Amino acid sequence: MVGVKTSFAKQQRLKSVLPVIFCSLLIFSAAAGARILPQKTHSCGSLRAMARIFMAYGDYGKAQPLLQEAVHLAEQSNAPDTEMCACVIDLAYLYKEQGNLTDAEKMGRLGLELQQKVYQQDHPYVAYTLRILSEIYRGQGRYREASDALERAMDIVRRVSRGDEQEIAPFKVDMAHLLVVQGKYTQAESLFTEAMDAIEVGYGPKHLYTAKVHTGLAKLYALEGRHAEAQTLVSGALPVQEKIYGPDHHLLIPIWLVMARISQGKGDLTHAQRILEKSLRTVEEQADCAYLAAGDVLIQLARVQIQCRKYKKAEDLLQRALSILEDRQGADGDRTALALNSLAQIYIERGKYAKAQSMCQRSLDIFEGLFGEDHPCVTEVLRTLVQLHQKTGNTSEVARLQHRMEEIRERRHVALLPTASTIK
Repeated sequence: MVGVKTSFAKQQRLKSVLPVIFCSLLIFSAAAGARILPQKTHSCGSLRAMARIFMAYGDYGKAQPLLQEAVHLAEQSNAPDTEMCACVIDLAYLYKEQGNLTDAEKMGRLGLELQQKVYQQDHPYVAYTLRILSEIYRGQGRYREASDALERAMDIVRRVSRGDEQEIAPFKVDMAHLLVVQGKYTQAESLFTEAMDAIEVGYGPKHLYTAKVHTGLAKLYALEGRHAEAQTLVSGALPVQEKIYGPDHHLLIPIWLVMARISQGKGDLTHAQRILEKSLRTVEEQADCAYLAAGDVLIQLARVQIQCRKYKKAEDLLQRALSILEDRQGADGDRTALALNSLAQIYIERGKYAKAQSMCQRSLDIFEGLFGEDHPCVTEVLRTLVQLHQKTGNTSEVARLQHRMEEIRERRHVALLPTASTIK
């Protein structure tokens, strides 16, 4: 067990210095560019090492052929299962970042199967693969499976690390992200806070990972309308990320989305639109990744256009988002439901009430199926339905929906009290 814990700690330290390693090798990587091609003289390990450098900077198109060649080489050379494990799990991570979630899941499951064959069931490598699978399931909108995989991973880490908070913290952060999506904001904030204490000690307050965790917490604050707190976190996190990636990199899109949400919440639609248009240009330049990010940008930009009463532009953006999201996340994903609700708002303004009703009902069915009846997005769809029935003069339905919204607010107020359970 001591040996396992030691290897776990070494892996944590490796993760913490990866951006530093990347920066030192960036000149080499950029100069090598197209010259780094799979050759017979390369081992699986060297191919993976080069691929990881490119992945650290989000250059997935250059990483992919290296990892595919590493898998091919491992197969051809009858490499040990430990090497094949590393190859397919790196490939799973790559596919996840590209938005190719079907292949990512396939590789992740294969890697997990090999790991459980080579190592014991509670090996820390197994925990990290479960963490990757959890992120894949989250991208697919399979939140129950994402939570189950992450809980299994956290259980392994607790046992192996003997409760070391610095080693458990990144898993708590991932669980907090899941809770945010599920609308469980108080539980999410509690986990973020617990994790941040350990992360700022273990990684440092100016570390890239620390900055990304701050971005996640800022998103939560923005969703709750706590814009000043969100702005404080973003103001500290953005310079750290820009120092690593540069000011225009596509890996900055998550923090740009938070910044746009803050501006939108403050009523500064011009600034929000400027940020989102930059995000859209950036994501469109990435031919090999960020499909879900593109959907998020398109939806958020469309919502700003709706507030500006630019309904034709908003509809075009939402139709683009739907074509991406229904392909990548499926027709019943939560992002799809967000786009449908926004489309319904446009159709209400255009007097297309039957179409708006259909969009709202489909959106409502998706949200209730994924998250239950008390999720914040359910309330948002109900609010759209209230607008619809106010337009059509159906006062009894308006009253019924408003009463239901009030019941949800009351239940969520109880659920969000400080006594609410949290994951320990």
